Amino acid sequence: MDFISRPLASNPQKAGISQGLFGSFVIMVIVALLALPAGIAAAIYLEEYAPDNAVSRTLNTVIRNLAGVPAVVYGILGLSFFVLAMAGVTGGRTAISGGLTLAVLVLPITVIVTAEALRAVPASIREAGFGVGATRWEVIRSHVLPYAAPGILTGVILTLARAFGETAPLLLVGAAATGFAQPASATVLDRLTGPYTSLPTIIYSWSRQPDPAFQHLTAAAILVLIVVILLINAIAIILRNRYARKW
Repeated sequence: MDFISRPLASNPQKAGISQGLFGSFVIMVIVALLALPAGIAAAIYLEEYAPDNAVSRTLNTVIRNLAGVPAVVYGILGLSFFVLAMAGVTGGRTAISGGLTLAVLVLPITVIVTAEALRAVPASIREAGFGVGATRWEVIRSHVLPYAAPGILTGVILTLARAFGETAPLLLVGAAATGFAQPASATVLDRLTGPYTSLPTIIYSWSRQPDPAFQHLTAAAILVLIVVILLINAIAIILRNRYARKW
Protein backbone atom coordinates (compact mmCIF):
# COMPACT_ATOMS: atom_id res chain seq x y z
CA MET A 1 0.00 0.00 0.00
CA ASP A 2 2.97 2.33 0.55
CA PHE A 3 3.86 1.86 -3.10
CA ILE A 4 0.38 2.97 -4.13
CA SER A 5 0.23 5.92 -1.72
CA ARG A 6 3.73 7.35 -2.18
CA PRO A 7 4.47 10.06 -4.80
CA LEU A 8 7.11 9.87 -7.52
CA ALA A 9 10.74 10.11 -6.41
CA SER A 10 14.21 9.77 -7.89
CA ASN A 11 15.08 7.28 -5.15
CA PRO A 12 13.50 3.90 -6.05
CA GLN A 13 13.20 3.04 -2.36
CA LYS A 14 10.83 5.98 -1.88
CA ALA A 15 9.06 6.06 -5.24
CA GLY A 16 5.34 5.37 -5.59
CA ILE A 17 2.49 5.76 -8.06
CA SER A 18 -0.08 7.87 -6.21
CA GLN A 19 0.36 10.83 -8.59
CA GLY A 20 -0.02 8.54 -11.60
CA LEU A 21 -3.22 7.00 -10.27
CA PHE A 22 -4.66 10.43 -9.47
CA GLY A 23 -3.71 11.81 -12.90
CA SER A 24 -5.18 8.81 -14.72
CA PHE A 25 -8.41 9.15 -12.70
CA VAL A 26 -8.72 12.86 -13.54
CA ILE A 27 -8.12 12.17 -17.21
CA MET A 28 -10.71 9.38 -17.25
CA VAL A 29 -13.28 11.70 -15.66
CA ILE A 30 -12.66 14.29 -18.38
CA VAL A 31 -12.94 11.62 -21.08
CA ALA A 32 -16.16 10.24 -19.60
CA LEU A 33 -17.75 13.68 -19.30
CA LEU A 34 -16.87 14.76 -22.85
CA ALA A 35 -16.44 11.79 -25.17
CA LEU A 36 -19.18 9.47 -23.96
CA PRO A 37 -22.20 11.83 -24.14
CA ALA A 38 -21.00 13.30 -27.45
CA GLY A 39 -20.29 9.87 -28.95
CA ILE A 40 -23.61 8.37 -27.86
CA ALA A 41 -25.55 11.42 -29.09
CA ALA A 42 -23.74 11.34 -32.45
CA ALA A 43 -24.49 7.64 -32.87
CA ILE A 44 -28.18 8.16 -32.05
CA TYR A 45 -28.41 10.90 -34.65
CA LEU A 46 -26.61 8.92 -37.36
CA GLU A 47 -28.60 5.73 -36.74
CA GLU A 48 -32.05 7.05 -35.85
CA TYR A 49 -32.42 10.49 -37.43
CA ALA A 50 -29.96 11.02 -40.28
CA PRO A 51 -31.29 10.10 -43.74
CA ASP A 52 -29.46 7.43 -45.70
CA ASN A 53 -27.71 9.69 -48.19
CA ALA A 54 -24.20 10.49 -49.36
CA VAL A 55 -23.52 12.87 -46.47
CA SER A 56 -24.39 10.39 -43.72
CA ARG A 57 -22.50 7.58 -45.46
CA THR A 58 -19.46 9.83 -45.76
CA LEU A 59 -19.68 10.71 -42.07
CA ASN A 60 -19.80 7.04 -41.12
CA THR A 61 -16.79 6.31 -43.30
CA VAL A 62 -14.82 9.20 -41.82
CA ILE A 63 -15.64 8.10 -38.26
CA ARG A 64 -14.52 4.53 -38.96
CA ASN A 65 -11.29 5.80 -40.50
CA LEU A 66 -10.63 8.04 -37.49
CA ALA A 67 -11.04 5.05 -35.18
CA GLY A 68 -8.10 3.40 -36.93
CA VAL A 69 -5.72 6.36 -36.69
CA PRO A 70 -2.68 5.60 -34.46
CA ALA A 71 -2.85 7.10 -30.99
CA VAL A 72 0.36 9.07 -31.47
CA VAL A 73 -1.33 11.09 -34.23
CA TYR A 74 -3.94 12.21 -31.73
CA GLY A 75 -1.07 13.15 -29.44
CA ILE A 76 0.30 15.45 -32.15
CA LEU A 77 -3.18 16.92 -32.56
CA GLY A 78 -3.45 17.49 -28.82
CA LEU A 79 -0.01 19.12 -28.70
CA SER A 80 -0.72 21.53 -31.55
CA PHE A 81 -4.32 22.37 -30.62
CA PHE A 82 -5.00 21.86 -26.91
CA VAL A 83 -1.49 22.57 -25.58
CA LEU A 84 -0.37 25.38 -27.92
CA ALA A 85 -3.38 26.95 -29.67
CA MET A 86 -5.69 26.74 -26.63
CA ALA A 87 -3.10 27.32 -23.92
CA GLY A 88 -5.12 30.23 -22.55
CA VAL A 89 -8.04 27.90 -21.85
CA THR A 90 -6.37 24.58 -21.01
CA GLY A 91 -3.28 25.95 -19.29
CA GLY A 92 -0.91 24.24 -21.72
CA ARG A 93 0.62 20.97 -20.56
CA THR A 94 -2.05 20.09 -18.02
CA ALA A 95 -4.42 17.25 -17.20
CA ILE A 96 -7.13 19.17 -19.06
CA SER A 97 -5.13 18.95 -22.30
CA GLY A 98 -4.46 15.26 -21.68
CA GLY A 99 -8.12 14.54 -21.03
CA LEU A 100 -9.25 16.46 -24.11
CA THR A 101 -6.72 14.62 -26.26
CA LEU A 102 -7.88 11.20 -25.08
CA ALA A 103 -11.52 12.29 -25.43
CA VAL A 104 -10.91 13.03 -29.11
CA LEU A 105 -9.10 9.69 -29.43
CA VAL A 106 -11.96 7.57 -28.07
CA LEU A 107 -14.81 9.61 -29.57
CA PRO A 108 -14.90 7.74 -32.93
CA ILE A 109 -14.74 4.39 -31.11
CA THR A 110 -17.64 5.41 -28.87
CA VAL A 111 -19.71 6.39 -31.90
CA ILE A 112 -19.02 3.06 -33.62
CA VAL A 113 -19.73 0.95 -30.53
CA THR A 114 -23.00 2.78 -29.82
CA ALA A 115 -24.08 2.65 -33.47
CA GLU A 116 -23.51 -1.11 -33.60
CA ALA A 117 -25.56 -1.60 -30.43
CA LEU A 118 -28.41 0.51 -31.84
CA ARG A 119 -28.26 -1.33 -35.14
CA ALA A 120 -28.69 -4.63 -33.30
CA VAL A 121 -32.07 -3.56 -31.88
CA PRO A 122 -34.83 -5.43 -33.79
CA ALA A 123 -36.97 -3.25 -36.05
CA SER A 124 -40.08 -4.76 -34.48
CA ILE A 125 -39.36 -2.87 -31.24
CA ARG A 126 -39.39 0.45 -33.07
CA GLU A 127 -42.49 -0.51 -35.03
CA ALA A 128 -44.33 -1.46 -31.83
CA GLY A 129 -43.57 1.96 -30.35
CA PHE A 130 -44.69 3.80 -33.44
CA GLY A 131 -47.79 1.62 -33.55
CA VAL A 132 -49.06 2.94 -30.22
CA GLY A 133 -48.50 6.55 -31.27
CA ALA A 134 -45.13 7.27 -29.67
CA THR A 135 -42.87 9.91 -31.19
CA ARG A 136 -39.46 8.99 -32.56
CA TRP A 137 -37.67 10.31 -29.47
CA GLU A 138 -40.08 8.46 -27.15
CA VAL A 139 -39.39 5.24 -29.02
CA ILE A 140 -35.62 5.81 -28.82
CA ARG A 141 -35.67 6.81 -25.15
CA SER A 142 -38.10 4.19 -23.83
CA HIS A 143 -37.49 1.21 -26.12
CA VAL A 144 -34.37 1.40 -28.26
CA LEU A 145 -31.86 2.72 -25.71
CA PRO A 146 -32.86 0.32 -22.90
CA TYR A 147 -32.59 -2.62 -25.31
CA ALA A 148 -29.20 -1.43 -26.57
CA ALA A 149 -27.92 -0.43 -23.10
CA PRO A 150 -25.91 -3.65 -22.43
CA GLY A 151 -23.96 -3.29 -25.66
CA ILE A 152 -23.48 0.46 -25.23
CA LEU A 153 -22.30 0.20 -21.62
CA THR A 154 -19.92 -2.65 -22.38
CA GLY A 155 -18.46 -0.81 -25.34
CA VAL A 156 -17.97 2.55 -23.66
CA ILE A 157 -16.43 1.08 -20.51
CA LEU A 158 -13.97 -0.98 -22.56
CA THR A 159 -13.24 2.20 -24.50
CA LEU A 160 -12.38 3.91 -21.22
CA ALA A 161 -10.12 0.98 -20.37
CA ARG A 162 -8.24 1.53 -23.61
CA ALA A 163 -7.88 5.24 -22.88
CA PHE A 164 -6.62 4.42 -19.38
CA GLY A 165 -3.71 2.48 -20.86
CA GLU A 166 -2.65 5.03 -23.50
CA THR A 167 0.86 6.41 -23.17
CA ALA A 168 2.05 8.05 -26.41
CA PRO A 169 -0.59 10.83 -26.60
CA LEU A 170 0.00 11.82 -22.98
CA LEU A 171 3.77 11.97 -23.45
CA LEU A 172 3.24 14.40 -26.32
CA VAL A 173 0.83 16.64 -24.42
CA GLY A 174 3.09 16.99 -21.40
CA ALA A 175 2.48 14.19 -18.90
CA ALA A 176 5.42 14.39 -16.49
CA ALA A 177 7.80 11.44 -16.37
CA THR A 178 9.60 12.61 -13.22
CA GLY A 179 8.49 13.64 -9.76
CA PHE A 180 6.74 16.92 -8.99
CA ALA A 181 5.17 18.35 -5.88
CA GLN A 182 2.07 20.41 -5.28
CA PRO A 183 1.19 22.09 -1.96
CA ALA A 184 -1.29 20.35 0.28
CA SER A 185 -3.53 23.42 0.03
CA ALA A 186 -3.78 23.12 -3.77
CA THR A 187 -7.36 23.30 -4.99
CA VAL A 188 -8.92 21.03 -7.62
CA LEU A 189 -8.41 23.75 -10.24
CA ASP A 190 -4.74 24.03 -9.25
CA ARG A 191 -4.30 20.31 -9.73
CA LEU A 192 -6.06 20.39 -13.09
CA THR A 193 -3.93 23.26 -14.38
CA GLY A 194 -0.63 22.14 -12.84
CA PRO A 195 1.87 19.36 -13.62
CA TYR A 196 0.37 15.93 -14.03
CA THR A 197 1.30 12.39 -14.91
CA SER A 198 -0.43 9.06 -15.48
CA LEU A 199 0.22 5.45 -14.57
CA PRO A 200 1.23 4.35 -18.12
CA THR A 201 3.59 7.31 -18.36
CA ILE A 202 5.27 6.30 -15.10
CA ILE A 203 5.68 2.74 -16.37
CA TYR A 204 7.27 4.02 -19.58
CA SER A 205 9.65 6.28 -17.65
CA TRP A 206 10.72 3.66 -15.11
CA SER A 207 11.27 1.00 -17.78
CA ARG A 208 14.00 3.19 -19.30
CA GLN A 209 15.94 3.67 -16.06
CA PRO A 210 19.27 1.81 -15.83
CA ASP A 211 18.87 1.16 -12.08
CA PRO A 212 17.66 -2.46 -11.57
CA ALA A 213 15.50 -1.28 -8.66
CA PHE A 214 13.36 0.69 -11.10
CA GLN A 215 12.81 -2.47 -13.14
CA HIS A 216 11.14 -4.04 -10.11
CA LEU A 217 9.03 -0.90 -9.66
CA THR A 218 8.07 -1.11 -13.33
CA ALA A 219 6.81 -4.66 -12.86
CA ALA A 220 4.83 -3.64 -9.78
CA ALA A 221 3.27 -0.68 -11.59
CA ILE A 222 2.35 -2.94 -14.53
CA LEU A 223 0.56 -5.28 -12.12
CA VAL A 224 -1.41 -2.34 -10.70
CA LEU A 225 -2.34 -1.26 -14.24
CA ILE A 226 -3.49 -4.79 -15.09
CA VAL A 227 -5.60 -4.97 -11.93
CA VAL A 228 -7.26 -1.62 -12.70
CA ILE A 229 -8.04 -2.68 -16.28
CA LEU A 230 -9.43 -6.01 -15.05
CA LEU A 231 -11.66 -4.13 -12.60
CA ILE A 232 -12.92 -1.91 -15.41
CA ASN A 233 -13.67 -4.99 -17.51
CA ALA A 234 -15.45 -6.62 -14.58
CA ILE A 235 -17.65 -3.53 -14.20
CA ALA A 236 -18.50 -3.75 -17.90
CA ILE A 237 -19.52 -7.40 -17.55
CA ILE A 238 -21.61 -6.74 -14.43
CA LEU A 239 -23.47 -3.84 -16.07
CA ARG A 240 -24.04 -5.81 -19.24
CA ASN A 241 -25.49 -8.79 -17.36
CA ARG A 242 -27.62 -6.56 -15.16
CA TYR A 243 -29.22 -4.72 -18.07
CA ALA A 244 -29.54 -7.90 -20.09
CA ARG A 245 -31.61 -9.50 -17.30
CA LYS A 246 -33.66 -6.35 -16.81
CA TRP A 247 -34.63 -5.96 -20.44
